[in-house]
Amino acid sequence: MPARARRSDARDNHALLLAAAKEVFAEDGPDAPLDRVARRAGIGNATMYRHFPSRRELVIAVYASEVASLTTNARLDSADPGAELFAWLAAFVEHVRDKRDLAMSLTTPAGDHETLFAQWHAAVNETAATLVDRAKAAGTVAADTDALDLLLLATGIALSGAPARTDRLLGLVRRGVGTASGT
Repeated sequence: MPARARRSDARDNHALLLAAAKEVFAEDGPDAPLDRVARRAGIGNATMYRHFPSRRELVIAVYASEVASLTTNARLDSADPGAELFAWLAAFVEHVRDKRDLAMSLTTPAGDHETLFAQWHAAVNETAATLVDRAKAAGTVAADTDALDLLLLATGIALSGAPARTDRLLGLVRRGVGTASGT
């Protein structure tokens, strides 16, 4: 028997809760009071708990949504694949810097975080590899440029505690992997 589709009001409530949780967690972290999420969404606590029975489930939904946004917002049809790669890396740096506490709140011993993180990392790695391959084909990055290397460098930039230097540091990375014709 096929799964029953959600009613439109349930879909709307789910979306409202997710949007509110993103805002509240961005403001006050993943330990923010859940009643604030419900109030911000304009929904009662009971409705919130029907959609997300635990804080963990809500945090997972929010973080999964953030990863999905990061990976689906990569432009894979850009006329300038090198520029797109580094624009996406800048978004990745922002993601790591701004969503780290959210992700780290999921790393409890009793959780299934290894599976979740493996899925999220696979999606990010796939997006990065596609962008790097396009930039290589366009001649804007060196042939030996590795997507994982760029993700590790971008993670270092995100965790450096120097957000004002992000553009400069990404520029140094870009020059480091650039080609004479594509830098």
